[in-house]
Amino acid sequence: MSGSAPTIAERIPDYEPASAAALPRLLSGIRPRGPLPLDEHVEVHGQLPSAAGRGRRRAREHAGMLIEEIERAGLLGRGGAGFPTATKMRAVAGRRRRAIVVANGAEGEPASLKDRTLLESLPHLVLDGAILAAEAVGADELVVCVCESADTGIGSVAGAIEERAASGERSPALRLAPVPSHYVAGQESALVNYLSGGPAKPTFTPPMPFEQGVRGRPTLVDNVETLAHVALIARHGASWFRELGTPSQPGSALVTLSGAVAHPGVYEIEHGASLSSLVTAAGGATARVRGALLGGYAGSWVSGQLLNGVALSNEHLAPHGASLGAGVVLLLSEQACPVAETARLARWLADQSTRQCGPCVHGLDALAGTIEELAAGIAGARVAQRIDQLASLVARRGACGHPDGALRPILSAVQVFQAEFADHARHGPCAACARPVELPLPERPVSDASNREARR
Repeated sequence: MSGSAPTIAERIPDYEPASAAALPRLLSGIRPRGPLPLDEHVEVHGQLPSAAGRGRRRAREHAGMLIEEIERAGLLGRGGAGFPTATKMRAVAGRRRRAIVVANGAEGEPASLKDRTLLESLPHLVLDGAILAAEAVGADELVVCVCESADTGIGSVAGAIEERAASGERSPALRLAPVPSHYVAGQESALVNYLSGGPAKPTFTPPMPFEQGVRGRPTLVDNVETLAHVALIARHGASWFRELGTPSQPGSALVTLSGAVAHPGVYEIEHGASLSSLVTAAGGATARVRGALLGGYAGSWVSGQLLNGVALSNEHLAPHGASLGAGVVLLLSEQACPVAETARLARWLADQSTRQCGPCVHGLDALAGTIEELAAGIAGARVAQRIDQLASLVARRGACGHPDGALRPILSAVQVFQAEFADHARHGPCAACARPVELPLPERPVSDASNREARR
């Protein structure tokens, strides 16, 4: 995002978690400023339970036990797709060629700051998980990808790698890779293509990265928060991990909360916590909430009327057509115009196309243009039918997941804010259209309300 980055102190004001004994987990030991050094990291979490130096047979046994423990823990990926982590590990570990592990901290999602927070403040927890994952799948190379515009995160990770080298710790070859900052560059096939010398664009699959990834080698790509959880599960076990969360979605998660709330920021919650409890922990809403965008800019809107009736786990959100996705909760105030906000978001999502397939290049552009015309009051009487028709031409037809992801916030907005869309179709722009926009996007400076962080 553009604009000056907040300091860690601005991001993480003090607060009292609901259960001090249970949370924080990932955010334990976080400092007001700067990354947690290696020695303090070890004081907080203990030594890394690594298989290095145990001999080949013992190392294989240790790797197998770690994957089994992660499977028992039920850890799901935290990058948005929610794929079982142990399943991904096994797919890579079963290959004959030496594997590569990619820690994905690209975070091109404008409404998310959770990965940036981990990389800037707690890089050793991420490296712990990445090293353990590398040992589990038999990798001899580990690449940490950080958005090239995240200068503080790049510096923190580089410093952490240097600390590891100076400590004499045995680990796979570690390297830092700054990656382009556009939206789809963090998609796993785009990362694999970029690290193999190509552009940071999604590629057609198969083969999948676990079959032929970076430089044709089996590759495990995991989000940095997922790897941080691996580091904690290896230390504390599956039963400990499952003390929080729901049976189908156990553990804790980092959530970036922004919009109409007193203390926007990155909070650690347990899966299944109520949305209202998160908002309360952040000091409460600052205005009446018209709607909440859940999961980020590939997520879905729910009505503000559900603010006190929604639990933050996929099983509870599914009946509302939503999921926690990449861990984003964005509250839209009643002062904002949801039609104008959707038009702006639709255009940005269309502009993020890598221009590799027709549904993305032409379909998203046409859909964004239609929403813009509707917001301006010039769309015509059959605008609803045009939106449905364009959506049907885009859905499930893209070369990657971007077109489908872009459809979710647009179509859910049309449904949740049906009255507002109908009013714009009949009468044109409303008074709220002229108000400052609330959804954070890179083309404008980010307001203080969406650029501060907290923790829970």
